Amino acid sequence: MRVLLTGAAGFIGQQVHACLLERGHTTRTLDSLRADVHRGAPPSVPGLLVGDVRDAVAVEEALTGVDVVCHLAAKVGLGVDVQDLPDYADSNDHGTAVLLAAMARGRVNRLVLASSMVVYGEGLGRCATHGDVTPGPRAEDALAAGRFEPPCPLCGSDLAPALVGEDARLDPRNAYAASKLAQEYLASSWARVTGGSVAALRYHNVYGPGMPRDTPYAGVAAIFLSALRRGEAPTVFEDGGQRRDFVHVRDIAAATVLAAERHEHGVRAFNVGSGIPRTVGDLAAALATATGGPAPRVSGDYRLGDVRHITADSSRLKSELQWSPRVEFDKGVQDLVE
Repeated sequence: MRVLLTGAAGFIGQQVHACLLERGHTTRTLDSLRADVHRGAPPSVPGLLVGDVRDAVAVEEALTGVDVVCHLAAKVGLGVDVQDLPDYADSNDHGTAVLLAAMARGRVNRLVLASSMVVYGEGLGRCATHGDVTPGPRAEDALAAGRFEPPCPLCGSDLAPALVGEDARLDPRNAYAASKLAQEYLASSWARVTGGSVAALRYHNVYGPGMPRDTPYAGVAAIFLSALRRGEAPTVFEDGGQRRDFVHVRDIAAATVLAAERHEHGVRAFNVGSGIPRTVGDLAAALATATGGPAPRVSGDYRLGDVRHITADSSRLKSELQWSPRVEFDKGVQDLVE
């Protein structure tokens, strides 16, 4: 295949690019090298076209002769405050709209979209009385009092964990989440009009070598590791019991390339996770052990935009595209540290 990879110089993009080449595909790479992601010298990507997906001219040039687009270019992170809203909407949603319009003009009809598990919001909980329910937003007075677990929205009782499938209700709760869901809706609209295909890959918490560090938008694993490199204890918000699905970047890259190779018809969302929930406290402790650094400090602090639990059911990806995660958590943590 001839593949256009946007965001090719990014953390995940570099791994997807390597995987595409390993599997014998011809690539064209595009990245804006934005300063809030690439601090210092940008990575070297052979043949990289430096351009922004919001630039229709740059996008049309990059699309020439392409069979499929893997669209990873985006402003990432949960956002710092409400002033981030315009940049998320412009970078992610306007940029995707420009790309899709250019694909329609160029008759490129296959798209793999890097979406995110954040589109689900709080995910699912299992109530003993009401079954699987979607918790509502957590109240600030409860968080301030240290009551971090979201209750059943129907009876207020405690909830047990449940995995989220792709057909769960979508409930984005911050600027990044809203922009990722808007990308999915734009892509779905494009597919209906053009007859194109879309594989929307809802990546869960991605970690591994090459993570962006020391920026306000870095992922939690990179934030913890940066603190440990400074000889400081990693600071864990709330009580550290937030459940996530940490999936290695090489497994994410493999899923992305398989979607480009195998998903050819219709619009389909796929969760991409390891299938093994772990807590944020587990991650901080594993990194502290691997670096020989100080034990994590549980702060009790919170952010209103954060969700308590979100873990994936990735069985659709496994059954339909024959993907499975290969990097075990302990090995992945060691990769990140080394």
